[in-house]
Amino acid sequence: MKVLYVSSEALPFVKTGGLADVAGSLPKELLADGVDIRMVLPLYGQMKEEYRSRLEYEGYLYVDLDWRHQYCGIFSLIEEGVKVYFLDNQFYFHRGQLYGEGDDAERFLFFSKAVAQLPKLIGFKPDIIHTNDWHSGMVNLYVQDFRRGDTYYQSIRTVFTIHNLKYQGVFPAEVMQLAGLSPFYYNEDAIKFHDAINFMKAGIVFADYVTTVSKSYSQEIQDPYYGEGLDGLLRQYNYKLTGITNGIDYDVWNPETDSLLVANYNETSLEKKAENKKTVQEMYGLPIKPETPMISIVSRLVEAKGLDLITYILDQLLQDDLQIVILGTGEARYEQPFHYFAWRYPDKFSFRNYYSEQEAHLIYAASDLYLMPSIYEACGISQMISMRYGTLPIVRETGGLRDTVLSYNEFTGEGTGFSFLNINAHDLLHTIRRALYYYSQPDVFAHIQKNAMRTDNSWARSGRMYRDIYESIRVK
Repeated sequence: MKVLYVSSEALPFVKTGGLADVAGSLPKELLADGVDIRMVLPLYGQMKEEYRSRLEYEGYLYVDLDWRHQYCGIFSLIEEGVKVYFLDNQFYFHRGQLYGEGDDAERFLFFSKAVAQLPKLIGFKPDIIHTNDWHSGMVNLYVQDFRRGDTYYQSIRTVFTIHNLKYQGVFPAEVMQLAGLSPFYYNEDAIKFHDAINFMKAGIVFADYVTTVSKSYSQEIQDPYYGEGLDGLLRQYNYKLTGITNGIDYDVWNPETDSLLVANYNETSLEKKAENKKTVQEMYGLPIKPETPMISIVSRLVEAKGLDLITYILDQLLQDDLQIVILGTGEARYEQPFHYFAWRYPDKFSFRNYYSEQEAHLIYAASDLYLMPSIYEACGISQMISMRYGTLPIVRETGGLRDTVLSYNEFTGEGTGFSFLNINAHDLLHTIRRALYYYSQPDVFAHIQKNAMRTDNSWARSGRMYRDIYESIRVK
């Protein structure tokens, strides 16, 4: 079976969010499972030279966007066994940022149309084209459109994965002219959305199968509260919608072999976490207190992460004997309070207003508890990473957090973390203090840590589920 996996970002090449983690891991798993998979990405100016220097020229094609006849160079390299194609056009992809440009509609129409044309040029006819989020949603429409006049596309099927429904790629109706599509598609049953066009909607409507990144999220987005205006559409197409929980890359996130840690450990040597904790306390200017519980956050600082709940209770929480470490950037309305608390409680609270991969690894290993009270979370990977490192997550029961974290049950001994349901700051405070209560009982806490570390959050199961979907829709 042949699959062309399409993403706007992927590790280790470029990353702005969780999509890059998935795109950097899932194709490797599918390849190991016997799928002939190749990946395609834009060739951004931000790509590191260590990868750019390995690129090999494959050829070129031209993409017509209204009056523009745009060159698209095709380059490739092989990364961990997966052949990755990069589509090059400096006008579109050598920008200061991956997204957020004024001509994003044109940029990703170019990318989508080029992807749809790519298989013919590279001599790789996929059974499945797997697209992700709004940036590549229009690929599904182009494949459907090309089927009408080209038998080459008759047997190609498409899968579309929704990673975050909040970002949909909604653009003025005038973009239809750029797209070079028949006005037939500008209707409510296709890509029209409140007198605009919606790339995410195109991905959903014209895909042969739609997935989201957790079972709970696939159900939540059919409800108006989480549906972002597309809940009705998703209810209409729920017969081809399913949720598959993401995994994490066990080669990257492994406390036994992680080269970024001061001390490696596993579930039988949890005492070595203390060496990592000491290093983080020194780096972040906190007192060296091995017995004091450390709570951490490594995150984008945005509303969806439940940071309003956290800031509301911080004064009260910081009266307790604990330390809090936060690493991340985002909205000023969250950065400013965190700077304030770092000033007011210098021995208990440390905030680093940037992102560092090395420090993130250290924090996951050093911490005792990881805070993730998201308002919504399609899947999330931080809670799975923290579990892998024996750092117990405190989460709100939403989306993938509900599916991946089992709240500790003192009667059965089952559980991999702690959770609460309501969007309520005092429910969060109560749950944190419940976790701290069990931290004060080392044997019980170590038992929960081992439960968490034994949980299988690898890509193996998820990869098999994607393969089953591919098999179910491909033309045999």
